[in-house]
Parts: sequence; C-alpha cells; structure tokens
Amino acid sequence: MDRAEVLRILEAVRRGALAPEAALEAVAGPRAEDLGFAVVDHGRGLRCGFPEVILAQGKTPAQVAAIAECVWARSGKLLCTRADRAVFEAVRACVPEAHYEAEARVIQAAREPSGPGVGRVMVVSAGTADVPVAEEARLTAAMLGARVETCYDVGVAGLHRLLDRVEALRAARALIVVAGMEGALPSVVGGLVDRPVVAVPTSVGYGAGFGGLSALLGMLNSCAANVCVVNIDNGFGAGFVAALINRGDPAPAGPAHRCG
Repeated sequence: MDRAEVLRILEAVRRGALAPEAALEAVAGPRAEDLGFAVVDHGRGLRCGFPEVILAQGKTPAQVAAIAECVWARSGKLLCTRADRAVFEAVRACVPEAHYEAEARVIQAAREPSGPGVGRVMVVSAGTADVPVAEEARLTAAMLGARVETCYDVGVAGLHRLLDRVEALRAARALIVVAGMEGALPSVVGGLVDRPVVAVPTSVGYGAGFGGLSALLGMLNSCAANVCVVNIDNGFGAGFVAALINRGDPAPAGPAHRCG
C-alpha cells in the first residue's frame, strides 16, 4: 500500500463511505513479512512513495516469484528489474497480470492503470547500445507516474542529432542521460538546459572503458552544475530519482532501494 491508496481510504472515511474500523483494518497489518529467504518491506510504499522493487539478479526464479506474489498481494503494484525470461515465467504463474519488457529486463504489473502520467521526464541515450539501460529508466519513471519521452542515439559524435531536440529537452522537468564510452553526453545536455540531469554511465565501450568506469569518472567530473550521477548501468535508480524530481515530492523518509 502506498500513500495514494491511504489517502483514498481516508477520503472514503471523510465521506462516510467507509467505517473507521474498516479503514484501520485496511491500513493496518504487518509492516514486514518474513519469507525465510527474504523479508518483504510492506511499509516502503508509505515511506518512499512506491512499494518495494525486486532486484531479480542473484535470486532464483522461485525466490523472485514468491517475493513478487507477496508484494503484489499487498500493494497491487509490481516492478522487478534485471529479470530474464525464466524469472518472468515463474512470476507470471503467481501474478498473471505481469508482463515482461525483454530489452530492459523488467517485469511490471499494476492493478490500477496509471494513466498518461504527469509532468515530463526526458530519457536521452548516447547510442543504441545504451538503450537497454535507458529503457529500464523509462519504465521505472513511468511506473512512478511520470510522463516520459525519449531521445535515443544522439551521442556527441554527431552533435546535430542532439541540437535538433533542444526545445524538447528544455521542456522536461528532469532529464536522464545514459551514455557509455567516454560518458560526455550528460555534460553537453547539462549545458543546454536549466533542469536536473541524472547521468547514467553504462558498461558499453572498449577495453579502456573498464566496464563503465571511464564513463562514471567522466560524469562525476562534469563541469555542468546541474548533473548528478548514479551507478554504472543503474537505470532503475535514475528513473526513480527523476520521477521524484518530476512530481516535486519532498525527500522520502527512508531509502527506496531494491530488495537485495
């Protein structure tokens, strides 16, 4: 259960459509559920604005499915990252509403449609090889209620491709810029807009790229003051932060990380 759901329950009580006792029963319940191999945090939606997100990497399909079933039952929302097809099939057996975005390796489900989204988050990728990480960011931001647009394959080797989209970039409330190789694109975008730019280094590149380390260091050393940086290939983190910026919420009371 997230804050929006609690507000709906409180509004129903205010209108007299729901008895206080029934509201208490709906809101109350264990804040954590121990599955033996994982402890599911049911209070995260209230604290952080979105239910616990599942990192599938390092877990068995059965473990991911059990966590997903637990999260879905209490929240009606599901977001699972770094999932392969075998994980998806296991999750779908427990949550038939789940669907799979293969390029981003993301599993999603929502009991209530989120609608067209609010505000505007722009996701920019330097190259086509960066798109899987960019798509993880896009899907995450959209799941959190943002209206998301994309601008892919506009790296600095052909700067005219980016300059042709400057008006769209400046219309966004927050931007996510995904790049590997030397990681120069976020600095360029940061110099064109007066909005927050969340930079995502990717592991795309040749040997001296050191699996994204070169891009990470380049972004951390950006001279554009509006650029902040998440970890290598962390499209999820970028999407979450950009969505919070986009809707103007105050900082959450606790961390909004994935289930480890």
